[in-house]
Amino acid sequence: MNSFKDNVYKTVSKIPKGKVLTYKQVAILAGRPKAFRAVGNLLNKNYNPLIPCHRVIRSDGKIGGYNRGEFKKFGLLKKEKAIQ
Repeated sequence: MNSFKDNVYKTVSKIPKGKVLTYKQVAILAGRPKAFRAVGNLLNKNYNPLIPCHRVIRSDGKIGGYNRGEFKKFGLLKKEKAIQ
């Protein structure tokens, strides 16, 4: 059986370049709809470049945190044309 962490990482790894999901959408897809804060905490600890955690944003449209800095996250999303 897959853990919640595995489900989160699997969900996020499938987000294509140029697209984003919210922390809440990831929580829903990972099987725990109310665990959006846990999604953020897991992604904050991720340093695997194969898991594009920069493609997960807040529900209010703000980019949210990033373990390599919000400026870096903004730059990556802009480069991928996921945001204006």
